[in-house]
Amino acid sequence: MIEVKNVVKSFDGFHALDGLTMTVPRGAIYGLVGPNGAGKSTILRHLTGAYRQDSGEILLEGAPIYENPAAKRRMAGIPDELYYFNSASTRDMMRFYRGIYPSFDGGRYEKLKEAFPAVDEKRPIRRLSKGMQKQAAFWLALSCRPDYLLLDEPVDGLDPVMRRQVWSLLMGDVAERGTTVVVSSHNLRELEDVCDHVGILSHGKVALERSLSELQGGTVKLQIAFQTEEPPALPEGVRVLHTDHLGRVYTYIVRGSAEDVEARFQPLAPLFMEALPLTLEEIFIYEMGGEDYAVRDIVL
Repeated sequence: MIEVKNVVKSFDGFHALDGLTMTVPRGAIYGLVGPNGAGKSTILRHLTGAYRQDSGEILLEGAPIYENPAAKRRMAGIPDELYYFNSASTRDMMRFYRGIYPSFDGGRYEKLKEAFPAVDEKRPIRRLSKGMQKQAAFWLALSCRPDYLLLDEPVDGLDPVMRRQVWSLLMGDVAERGTTVVVSSHNLRELEDVCDHVGILSHGKVALERSLSELQGGTVKLQIAFQTEEPPALPEGVRVLHTDHLGRVYTYIVRGSAEDVEARFQPLAPLFMEALPLTLEEIFIYEMGGEDYAVRDIVL
């Protein structure tokens, strides 16, 4: 388990992290989402021990991560901007990683050649295309057999087939070995397919942290048509985040479970009513709508 407690980090007076608190359960795929500048990359660099916080705690199973070689041997990371030694090939970096990670699995490295057949392991990584460099990064990271894998925009630059291949490998490690994955991405549709926990960051803090099922079960999109052209007064106590309509069909984004929302609207005797779960992208839009974005007239 990773615990982040009230972490503050400033750069030249700017608070990149401002009391950030989050908990990553063991064996989870935890998605970090948020607008640009929210602190996603900064907290990932703290989790890998590359940055030291100004205050607060960052713990891996109860032990501080910063300057803790034993903790770092259990984790591997893929940053948004890759860096390798000049002229180093994938095979060169394999030898380097093998000397750092006690868990490095040479057999798996050889087997993963089948998953990344287009990567020339003897060619300098810096001479590969961006997509090939990302494939090499996954090849090396997965061969380390880490207990914790920290990824910043990991599949950016990969084609759709390779993206599916990479996610399949990651989810296989989670299922078979209990690997914990923390992933930051702007592709919310993709995260929705793989994550079981989500943390929404805003202004250096975690604005919302829940399991994906709790997030999707706590807000619904209600599409409803009334018997009159004008909608009746909404039930008392209903918290509506957004309203839109097309003709006589109204769409409400409402807090609550689908069953509770439908029960509250049923006394209005609608001609038609359907409660739909929100996607992660929609949850992000409406959660952040009053904070970082002026989301008003959105096509649903």
